Amino acid sequence: MYIEARNLEKRFGSFHAIKQVSFEIEKGDLVGLLGPSGGGKTSILRMIAGLETPTAGEIYLDGKLANPIPVQERGIGFVFQNYALFKHMSVFDNIAYGLRVKKYGRDAIKSRVLELLKLMELEGTEHKLPHQLSGGQRQRVAFARALAPEPRLLLLDEPFAAIDAKVRKSLRLWLRRLISEFGITTIFVTHDQDEAIEVADDLIIVQNGQIEQQGSPWQIYNEPASAFVASFVGESNKQPTPLPLTGFPELEAFRDGGEWRDGVSVLIRPESITVRPERTQHLKAAGQTGTVMHVHFRGDSWYLEMELDAGAKWFAYQPMSERPFETGDRVNVLVHQLLLFTTEETRVLENRALEDPMPVHI
Repeated sequence: MYIEARNLEKRFGSFHAIKQVSFEIEKGDLVGLLGPSGGGKTSILRMIAGLETPTAGEIYLDGKLANPIPVQERGIGFVFQNYALFKHMSVFDNIAYGLRVKKYGRDAIKSRVLELLKLMELEGTEHKLPHQLSGGQRQRVAFARALAPEPRLLLLDEPFAAIDAKVRKSLRLWLRRLISEFGITTIFVTHDQDEAIEVADDLIIVQNGQIEQQGSPWQIYNEPASAFVASFVGESNKQPTPLPLTGFPELEAFRDGGEWRDGVSVLIRPESITVRPERTQHLKAAGQTGTVMHVHFRGDSWYLEMELDAGAKWFAYQPMSERPFETGDRVNVLVHQLLLFTTEETRVLENRALEDPMPVHI
């Protein structure tokens, strides 16, 4: 493994920030550290960089123990969310800074900076000061400065947090192409699940200083290890109390009167729900009935908020190609699949009523 963390611990006084964190990252991968604010993502990143010293545990870079290696000797590029550019320096001098520290020759510095300006699509800005650039351009300068000394590892701490949504999306695609071209191992911290899913080869989900799950975005979305992971990565309808959900007889074993048994959670992804007018004749044993409470236009779909007759409040999406529902419409709500979490396992349950040989007209 190119990067390996073994039983990392970090305490700040009495606060136990990082607890027995272990993971492995392969060379050339782009890995997202994803989780809620205050969960420990940045602390892990700073320990890898050498900006924080682990209270316990080891970090290995390319098979070598990194704990005793000073930050300036680890060969790491770091990009912060606030750019951290030198305000009094031109774009050229900002990018060249690390090369001058490493005592590169004048011609080598010029060649490397001009190469990066082209890669970053910043040609013509080399004599400008940071305040003369847009937010997206300043962030590209920060990336160029981090990449100039050819680091073996790139660390990004919420690099797009200070940029508006439209520019942030384009920069995410640009970053993916850039990292692929350089082939540099990269770890980036974010609490934006869309950003992580779109950019990362692998995700490490962090909560309360511990790792909940590591895997590809597809694996984590489709095979979440816990209710927290399922609710944090992607959208879900949480079923706080048991309802008579038709088609899922297995749920009866996890009920204790009017509540779920301890440690049991049930989540339903919006894409696992089909909504049709109540008058539609379909397999009634498979669905629920309810009322549309709110309809929101999302550009490429309709977002429906519904209240079931059984008492739950769910949301789902409806394609733009279908006739939109209106507030107050009566609907049939068909759940195809749900996620069941216990303290021992995660299970994906399919609606058994759909196995009936009768056709479903929806």
